[in-house]
Amino acid sequence: MEGTIARRLLVNFRVRPECVRPFLPAPFRPKLVQGWAMAGLCLIRLEGVRPKGFPAALGMASENAAHRIAAEWDEDNGPREGVFILRRETDSRVNLLLGGRVFPGVHHLARFDTWETERRLKIAITEADGRRLVRVAARLGEPWPVNSIFASLKEASAFFQRGSWGWSMDNGGSCEDMVLHIPSWRAEPLFVERVKSGFFDDRKRFPAGSLEFDSALLMRNLLHEWRVLPALAARREAA
Repeated sequence: MEGTIARRLLVNFRVRPECVRPFLPAPFRPKLVQGWAMAGLCLIRLEGVRPKGFPAALGMASENAAHRIAAEWDEDNGPREGVFILRRETDSRVNLLLGGRVFPGVHHLARFDTWETERRLKIAITEADGRRLVRVAARLGEPWPVNSIFASLKEASAFFQRGSWGWSMDNGGSCEDMVLHIPSWRAEPLFVERVKSGFFDDRKRFPAGSLEFDSALLMRNLLHEWRVLPALAARREAA
């Protein structure tokens, strides 16, 4: 599949590793940065998505969101890295129906309310039952945050570019994967004015002091491809 990333917002949290390990099935483990695990939100608007080689006019647009954890695992030729996706939301009934069946990724239907200018954006995601899932307000034009675990935008961007291999559980209890290929990768720093997440704000999952906001990146107007690789058998470890 190919298309255009109209907008991709990565909101990143640093988390105590022991808090994310229960969410990772074998053989995955948290990818650590200075002793911290990295988790976050990927809020992405896709446009012109269609089978590779088909005319762009046949493509579809959708708003999508993923809660994810940076992960690594071992293969015969050494350790690999990517992200493990805990949950996906979409406003597209096509993604809802085909995700996890025709292409990897089980999706849940949600409402996306978005507002954007060249310098500012707001995104609100509400689940089908009316519960608020995500609220983000952010703006461009700010320097890289001095309290980020990453020393610079370049370092953070490279980390997330290496994490383009995404894994998630299918409905049968096995892992399925998809690689996001962006030939001309580029990202800008965002200053997050407000972020709320029903998942990451849950103090039963993440006790006070175990999770801190780290940084945010914005990517816009980039050609991309989704590539599927052979599935990896995996199951959730006992808590």
